[in-house]
Amino acid sequence: MADVTYYVALPFLQDEAGSLVTGSAEECQSSSAALRRAELLSRSAGCIGAVAFSRTGDPMIGEFGDAQVLRKFGSVPDDLGAL
Repeated sequence: MADVTYYVALPFLQDEAGSLVTGSAEECQSSSAALRRAELLSRSAGCIGAVAFSRTGDPMIGEFGDAQVLRKFGSVPDDLGAL
């Protein structure tokens, strides 16, 4: 199977202790849709920021390259290596 690119919007929230936690990732149809969704998420109640990113790989064998950050909105950690 050919490589597939997934586009994702991921919100960041703060828990009761003030620690940064990720919200639910949302898959989007395109890079522009991921950018729009991440910007909207960053402005929603309880959200302190969001990031739009993509990952490309082969879902049949489960191998994907590193996430490519498209854009950050609001308060997002500098180290996004866990994406």
